[in-house]
Amino acid sequence: ELGVDCLWLSPMYPSPLRDDGYDISDYYNIHPDYGTLDDFKKLIAEAKKRDIRIITDLVMNHTSDLHPWFQEARKSKDSPKRDWYVWSDTDDLYTETRIIFLDTEPSNWTYDEVAGQYFWHRFYRTQPDLNWDNPEVIEEFKNIARFWLDLGLDGFRADAVPYLIERDHTSNENLPETHEILKDFRAFMDEEFPGTILLGEANMWPWDLRPYFADGDEFQMCFHFPVMPRLFMAVKKGEVSDVIDIMERTPDIPANCQWCTFLRNHDELTLEMVTEEERQWMWEQYAPEDRMRLNLGIRRRMAPLLDNDRRKLELLNVVLFSLPGSPILYYGDEIGMGDNIWLFDRNGVRTPMQWKNAPNAGFSEAEETYAPAIDDDAFGYARVNVENALADEHSLWYWTKHLIAMRKEHPALSRGSYEFVQTDNPAVLAILRKCENETILALANFSNKAQVARVALPEYAAHEKVELFSQIPHGCKDETHRTLLEPYEYQWLLMRD
Repeated sequence: ELGVDCLWLSPMYPSPLRDDGYDISDYYNIHPDYGTLDDFKKLIAEAKKRDIRIITDLVMNHTSDLHPWFQEARKSKDSPKRDWYVWSDTDDLYTETRIIFLDTEPSNWTYDEVAGQYFWHRFYRTQPDLNWDNPEVIEEFKNIARFWLDLGLDGFRADAVPYLIERDHTSNENLPETHEILKDFRAFMDEEFPGTILLGEANMWPWDLRPYFADGDEFQMCFHFPVMPRLFMAVKKGEVSDVIDIMERTPDIPANCQWCTFLRNHDELTLEMVTEEERQWMWEQYAPEDRMRLNLGIRRRMAPLLDNDRRKLELLNVVLFSLPGSPILYYGDEIGMGDNIWLFDRNGVRTPMQWKNAPNAGFSEAEETYAPAIDDDAFGYARVNVENALADEHSLWYWTKHLIAMRKEHPALSRGSYEFVQTDNPAVLAILRKCENETILALANFSNKAQVARVALPEYAAHEKVELFSQIPHGCKDETHRTLLEPYEYQWLLMRD
């Protein structure tokens, strides 16, 4: 009913859940807490009835240390599975490789008493890395993909792909052999399951991600990480140059590819793609309490980050839908859900969806859920829930539904070219989106004060300009379009001949 056309499910496989399911112990089944394979088949069937696709995470880099493959591998150097993982007699190989979880892992190597050797892991020590130099591993993952795609899945978000291959005297990230593996995997999916997608997850600069699109024959989609913190920076600064800068430095990608853009997700709001000075400033602005900070990021949801200010929530979502890329919404943000910074790790932004004012927020009839539902005064499920949102035609939910519908109605916003237009005002972002039959000027005021935007559009001087949210015509017929924007106001101006 909201209008989404694809669901992305985080790992739903059997797992000891030491890393929220990204430590998989069986790639061919469903974690019993979530249900059964038959339940999953029913989910796919019901989604297809509603023209909704489903993709899931495919964790290619590592398994759980409880996976039968690893348990067999560690038994003996002669085990058939030994070469499925990366082993060494010493821990002084690959010394130029950074440690990702500096707060918990002193090394990328861990000694295994049973195996009598060290095993390699880029993440937690409970997640040994697979050996993608082994053709058997490659073929096994094709079999895993076949299993789920045969059930009707529409593709995968490939997790942690830059780290598949290890070579000494390198950073062990983004190596040429990694791209060879991914291109081969994409070719296999195109041949056997045309129309399915591979979405790459790598927290990197867009120019470093460009090779993962290759010639349109590797990933169809990749996440655009760096634009996200800069949108939050712009709201606090009341100044948009950081957003423009990162997007103008974003390289062109093949016509059959697309970026995925987002404001929040299941992890912390990562600040890896900013300078140290900017990171400290973001922590001061958005995470003044130590409990709000995690790793190199902030463990908060959208609504608390933006002071539960409806104007700011709408502004950033409109900009997200104005930028190139396919926007991803994180569950609960469409109703303004809050967080619980006192829960462990990133669980504070992964609390039960708040469906109604009922036990466990209507999420489950179980006596106890994995994480408790939010129940504070500002964001508690008694107040913030879907049932209440549906009863209020002015709710954030209805507004989000309208936003999604408008983007679908106007192809310039999803498929059009884009360029940033000068406004003579550092607080106002202006994006011109164009396709064959349509031109839209998106304006957004990031300031807490009213601002005037002047945009030179001589080629559209004679066009009538209709604001799509209000349907109000803008009568300016000058070569320079002038608009007064209230604090945090946004406009989508459709140019009509």
